[in-house]
Amino acid sequence: MKLNLDKLRNTLRTTLIDLWEYVIPIWKISGLFKSIKSKNDLENFIQERSAHVTQTTLYGYLKTRIGVKYIAMMEDERFLKSINIAKWNIYTVALADCSFYVFSYLIAEKNLKENNCKEMFIKILGKERENGISDEIYKNGKSNFLKRIEGVNFNNYYLNDPFKESGEALYYWSPIADELKILDKKIVLNSISLKWGLVKEEFKKRTKDLIFN
Repeated sequence: MKLNLDKLRNTLRTTLIDLWEYVIPIWKISGLFKSIKSKNDLENFIQERSAHVTQTTLYGYLKTRIGVKYIAMMEDERFLKSINIAKWNIYTVALADCSFYVFSYLIAEKNLKENNCKEMFIKILGKERENGISDEIYKNGKSNFLKRIEGVNFNNYYLNDPFKESGEALYYWSPIADELKILDKKIVLNSISLKWGLVKEEFKKRTKDLIFN
């Protein structure tokens, strides 16, 4: 079968835009934050790091698992649709995890008194409507967050496996056959755990000199 290079090129371009258009690319964010000094900085950090972890873990897993069949799968409209659904569902959970972690850390370690976690999450999620999140996923993401926040102890959340839920979301929503995902579970969860580990270290570094009176 001859490959239609123009079609393939357009398909790959569309896929990458669909996956990443709401995310600042890796090469642009590596050093974007020298320090976090304002609510706007905090909001940007939460949104961008949540999106970054989502894109790198989901896209990386798909590319690794599909292997040589990757090109063919990128021409399958149903598969592309499933990637988009997975992307947004994983992202809403990652956004919640990151929001809880950040505010828990600031409250416990930096003496933050004003807990704006709920307001900031809803604001960030609302902005994603412009980037293509569906009404259904938006509503589910918001509803799940509101249920979870009722049980969050912000004094110690950051110490107790704070990114577990987004790891489970990556495993659940990744459009890979269940029999294959079972074999990959440990690798998939370790992969996202390592990514969040880097985010945690970066956040501590960026807030090193931040103290709330």
